[in-house]
Amino acid sequence: MYRRIIVVVALLIAIGGAGYYFMFRKAQLVKVATATVAPVSEVVYATGTVEPVEWAKVVPLQRRRIVELCHCEGQKVTKGQILGRQDDSEESAGLKELDVRYQQLIRDRDRAEKDDLPKAEREHRETAVQEMASRINAQKSRMETLVLRSPMDGIVLQRDGEIGEIAGPTDVLFWVGKPSPLQVVAEVNEDEITKIKVGQKAFLSSEAFASESLPATVLRITPKADPVKKIFRVYLILPNDTPLRTGMTVEANVVYREKPAATVVPLDAVAGDAVQVVSGDVVRKVPITTGVHGAKYVEVIGDISAGDTVLSPARNDVADAARVRIDGAAKSVTPFGTPGGTATAARDGQTGNRDTSVDAAITAVLQAHIQSLVSDARRSGSRNP
Repeated sequence: MYRRIIVVVALLIAIGGAGYYFMFRKAQLVKVATATVAPVSEVVYATGTVEPVEWAKVVPLQRRRIVELCHCEGQKVTKGQILGRQDDSEESAGLKELDVRYQQLIRDRDRAEKDDLPKAEREHRETAVQEMASRINAQKSRMETLVLRSPMDGIVLQRDGEIGEIAGPTDVLFWVGKPSPLQVVAEVNEDEITKIKVGQKAFLSSEAFASESLPATVLRITPKADPVKKIFRVYLILPNDTPLRTGMTVEANVVYREKPAATVVPLDAVAGDAVQVVSGDVVRKVPITTGVHGAKYVEVIGDISAGDTVLSPARNDVADAARVRIDGAAKSVTPFGTPGGTATAARDGQTGNRDTSVDAAITAVLQAHIQSLVSDARRSGSRNP
């Protein structure tokens, strides 16, 4: 009797051990993430330089020695104001000689009138006076080309060159422009220019403001590409209160597609047209379609909701309905690098107005997302020079 009981107990222990083995030891170990709701966007990356919308270079027309330059960087100037001069000693000497001859010709003409010389002689002398006057005006015009004047009202942004140096048409001696508004002239690859439209918003990153994502708006797009560099110029207008300064280099991310509230998962959680959702300890494959792609995360559309646990990365070796064991806690999807990086576009059911606090949250998170994209683009650029 006792022997039979011992055999039955041993048999139950064996069955239990086998069940434990098949239930837990055979379950595959997987890593997971939690789907969440957050803003997503797709951007075009570019680099650019800050410059005034209205500005001009001051370049000498002749190659001569510099004899005068104003110390006027940062100062207001008016159109036509003298900023510098080149050596005109040769032209001045020539002008004096012409003026002496001109005065003599005038005296000769007046004497002919006084002496009542023949009409032909008087006309000949009048013609000589007029020709000399034209030569003097031409000489003065040549001397004027050696005077450097401001081409517009504005401020002197930069002065180059020093007195005594020789400068010519290839040397920019002054940059004059209006302090505002400012713009960014960005370079966009030709394979992405079709995504850029006037009016799209952009976010800028600068080493001088590393913790900020600065706004801008697409103002215009040059219609012709550089055939050598294979790039288009895109002009981004900056707000009047921008902290950026003329000459700064920035990295720009133009947002061409975005969704303020989308169900997102890590990119590596998507396998073809499906994700693997964990319910309890069982995996089921859920068909999805993808929407907006971010730098690390992607919008998924289908029978999946915020809070669902998905395999991340996806596992082709884990069959549908297989049992799994989760390796640690599910990582939370905070795709924009900020704590609590989720936001929902809630609306008032009666008024249809968006909750302003939610708008603020979405904006803040989206800007942080752009900052993340900038970092990804930098890394990608360093890998693919």
